[in-house]
Amino acid sequence: MALSQPRTVFGIHSVAPYNLTTGEFYGIAKVLDSSSISISSELIALTGGSQKFPWAIESGPSTAEISLSVSQYDDFLLQLAYGKAPTANAAEATGSVTTLTNKNGTLVATVGLASVGITTGDHADLKFGKYVVKAVDATTVDVYMSSDVDFARGVDGEYENDLLKITASPLTITTDTATEVTGYGFELTGGSGTIGMTAGDTATFSVRPPNTKSMDVIIGGAEVVVPEVGLIIYSQQRGTSEMWEIDVFRCKLSSLPFGMTKYEFATAEITAQAFYDSSRNGVLSIRSITPTV
Repeated sequence: MALSQPRTVFGIHSVAPYNLTTGEFYGIAKVLDSSSISISSELIALTGGSQKFPWAIESGPSTAEISLSVSQYDDFLLQLAYGKAPTANAAEATGSVTTLTNKNGTLVATVGLASVGITTGDHADLKFGKYVVKAVDATTVDVYMSSDVDFARGVDGEYENDLLKITASPLTITTDTATEVTGYGFELTGGSGTIGMTAGDTATFSVRPPNTKSMDVIIGGAEVVVPEVGLIIYSQQRGTSEMWEIDVFRCKLSSLPFGMTKYEFATAEITAQAFYDSSRNGVLSIRSITPTV
């Protein structure tokens, strides 16, 4: 009788985490580089006397370490790694600006700035980033921007100095009147009182240009709890139609690193640890199949 064909695994196809209570899937990761599951046990050695080698060895505690190399950053992965579900925003045909908020002092006040808004008809000039408004004197302000990554959108943006100022000269703020920041798609409206700002006071806001989708999430809150999940991992289907399935019954992700490298797509090296599921009396299951053609 000839030897059987060796059983082999080729490639990786997908990873789908699921809710342990309902069995429902959080989503699917398909932009994958690799996955690995390493199950290892500590070895407990009995030593004594002048004998250099152990008298006996027994197995100690075991661990099941999971490593996933993923090149996608979907909302569900952020939720499972950091315990906070991102807020998925609806499309914004004319973009958006966040609320103008005091950072240092009281620039946002009845005697200062009332708000920031999109200039009518100029939403195409909105540029993605965070902005700082700073009082130059009692009636004028300068505006600064966090990055030039989106300067080519609409009317080209330009820095005026190394402090990232985008206003060529201070803008005059007038009571109940909007002052446009030319080329950037937004305007600053003065407060309802006699304008009398304090030089050096600052306020911040953020801008999203017109978009089809966006998301926001704050990571690291004190109330955050990282959920336990299940994972189903599939190999690539071979030319023989052979496939592998690994079902990790319970695990917890410990990280989702954000790496940015010049001229490369970002890849997250996710780590997780699996643990015992008493209802299924195990840590994971493995199945393989070679379907009939």
